[in-house]
Amino acid sequence: MNGIRIAAIAMIVAGVLALAYGGFSYTKDTTALKLGPLEVKVQEKETINVPVWAGIAAIAGGAVLLIGAGRKA
Repeated sequence: MNGIRIAAIAMIVAGVLALAYGGFSYTKDTTALKLGPLEVKVQEKETINVPVWAGIAAIAGGAVLLIGAGRKA
């Protein structure tokens, strides 16, 4: 399998996951207060939403790459 086919399949999988989940979240540690040797840390949950059009574009772009790679071979 060449690199273009692997990239195309990865784009299709990423697009399907973007449509299925709609986004992802992660936890970020932040220092809220630092007073001498004492530190107060806060965990913030950040959410990133992936637009529907981005998922569809990734699937379409991956399909075009996969078809184009198949025709050149």
